[in-house]
Amino acid sequence: MPIVRSQTEADTSLRGLDRAAAELVLASVPIAGGEREAELVVPEIHCAGCIARIERALKNLPDITEARVNLSTKRVRVRWRTSTPPPLIETLAALGFSAHAQEKGSDDRDDARSELLRALAVAGFGAMNIMLLSVSVWSGADASTRQIFHWLSALIALPTLAYSGRVFFRSAWRVLRHGQTNMDVPISIGVLTAFGLSLYETITHGQHAYFDAAVTLIFFLLTGRTLDHLMRERARSAVLGLARLAARSATVIGEDGVRAYVPVEHIQPGMVLSIAAGERIPVNARVIAGASSIDLSLLTGESAPVTARPGDDLVAGALNLSGALTVEATAAVHESFLAEMMRMMEAAESGRSFYRRIADRAARLYAPVVHLAALATLLGWWSLNGDFHHALTVAVAVLIITCPCALGLAVPMVHVAAARRLFAAGVMVKDGAALERLAEINAVIFDKTGTLTLDAPAIAFCEAMTGESPGIAAALAAHSKHPYARAIAHYAPPAHIEFEALREDAGAGVEGRAGGATYRLGQQAWASGNAEAPDDGAVVFTQNGAVLARFAFKAVLRPDVDAAIRALKQDRLSVEMLSGDHATPVTSLAAALDIPSQARVAPAEKAAYVAQRNTEGVKALMVGDGINDAPALLAAHASMAPASAADIGRNAADFVFLRPSLLAVPETIAVARRAAVLVRQNMILAIVYNIIAVPVAIAGLVTPLIAALAMSGSSILVVANALRLGSSGKIMRGRQ
Repeated sequence: MPIVRSQTEADTSLRGLDRAAAELVLASVPIAGGEREAELVVPEIHCAGCIARIERALKNLPDITEARVNLSTKRVRVRWRTSTPPPLIETLAALGFSAHAQEKGSDDRDDARSELLRALAVAGFGAMNIMLLSVSVWSGADASTRQIFHWLSALIALPTLAYSGRVFFRSAWRVLRHGQTNMDVPISIGVLTAFGLSLYETITHGQHAYFDAAVTLIFFLLTGRTLDHLMRERARSAVLGLARLAARSATVIGEDGVRAYVPVEHIQPGMVLSIAAGERIPVNARVIAGASSIDLSLLTGESAPVTARPGDDLVAGALNLSGALTVEATAAVHESFLAEMMRMMEAAESGRSFYRRIADRAARLYAPVVHLAALATLLGWWSLNGDFHHALTVAVAVLIITCPCALGLAVPMVHVAAARRLFAAGVMVKDGAALERLAEINAVIFDKTGTLTLDAPAIAFCEAMTGESPGIAAALAAHSKHPYARAIAHYAPPAHIEFEALREDAGAGVEGRAGGATYRLGQQAWASGNAEAPDDGAVVFTQNGAVLARFAFKAVLRPDVDAAIRALKQDRLSVEMLSGDHATPVTSLAAALDIPSQARVAPAEKAAYVAQRNTEGVKALMVGDGINDAPALLAAHASMAPASAADIGRNAADFVFLRPSLLAVPETIAVARRAAVLVRQNMILAIVYNIIAVPVAIAGLVTPLIAALAMSGSSILVVANALRLGSSGKIMRGRQ
């Protein structure tokens, strides 16, 4: 298999495209359904208004199937149907956002953090010195001294605002010149108006100047924005650590035995790789030769290494500890388990929950409403007392105090903190809306095989009709990810046989053709073609309907199953089990766990049952793995899957837990409920603040300085409240 595309192929795919479109094609990857997906870097994204405008504009383009903005990474993930990309970069430029394609595997430096910290330091220095001068003025300085202090304040404020305020001025100017607006527009107007008014007062020897208010406002706004940035950076630190520790290249063994050291981006499924001791697995792969101990702690948090032997699957990011391995790549780097985890983590805050939608709408309405309120205040006070100076001062205070930073931060900060908290506990979150739904559940429905039990059941006995039957069955089982198939694949050395026309019937078994014969491995009635065949729970291997081998299994429970079930019941959640397995093991396990159960439930029946429970007012969390659970996972109010689940199961689930312990389920519910409480608290804080602050400001009862302190205090309070979720210690259980 070639390592890279040929130049001819590349030229053909890019022929006729302009430079921007060609860069998008090169940076994109093909996905299911003939679509392509690319990430765009948009450094100017900084608020909910930016997210709403970008997503709305991109989704209105033809052939766009998905456009999701991630505020933490300042990335836009876009999917489209055609081979030629839509005008994405041009559309963003029309909105006032510069963008460029994000190449897979690139690692951008975080320049935003450095800029924010420098701007914050300068603003803090300026605010401190101007405040000292202002205290002297407030203390009763005479007119000449006051005038000197005002000029000194102006000399400090001008460079401070020019340097530190550019974070807001640049954003405001960018959108204004494209006929747009955002929350930085009224902030900039308020700051510049306060400075201009103060400079006018200084030139005309006026008594009042508000240099302290303008610079202090910039300082506190930068404090909130820097906290926001650092909070998001902290939430992503674990995933970024995974990315940095992932392999950048690997040794590929060609068909002629020649070894080549190539970048990980060039590895394709089917390539044979050599992994030396001490190296990380670059992509998802299957061991074909060698044996070694594998450290999965980076991915699962489990410190004990596991043994890898031929036939075992390995995930990208795992560390090979002891011996050399020869593996076959089973996925490209962008399709690996590590890449999937990173995508889920980055999407954690991108969901649009109920409260997030409220906050986004408020942010979109903010600029026009605040501008009108400030203008009405200016005209009202001017007509009331004829004092334009006083009216303008009150209008500036209204602009400052009504900044919706607290409302904009109320929801995403909690979701980011929750995602970080869950990641530390070994749980990946798909989006913030899933957290909100999980907090509402009142029932938990478990699958059995691969969920309550480990996905590697043990074979109790094998009854083979011929000596080669187990080996042929193992070869066929290697083409399925079902837990029983995996156990059979490891039970005996696989025979050297090539199967054709492979297909897997969800909930029944796997079928393949070889040498003119049809082989089936699965339920007895399906595999033998005899619908009347008794079902005793065994898996049978047949050739043209004749049974060649029978396999019986014993389940291995997940760690902490009993403790997890008890915790859920103590949390007043109803717990039950739905399984496609036969009645005997299902009933036995259900009795041991003291939960109701249903056996022999087909995939469609699982989904129908979950949907029926929804109509009855039961908001259920479905926990399952495998192809047969995917419809039920999608139908449930919230869903969860283990990392060992089939790809379709992980994609359908809202949460994926990486460690074997089932305690991940009650712990995730506890974090979601705690997050819901904090979101409500933050929304109440933001709303109450505006209800109180706006009338007070319009009434002229606050100065611009007090307005700056009040607005910034509300933002910092919201961020600090969200940070409580990320604090160390035992995760709280029970209804909050």
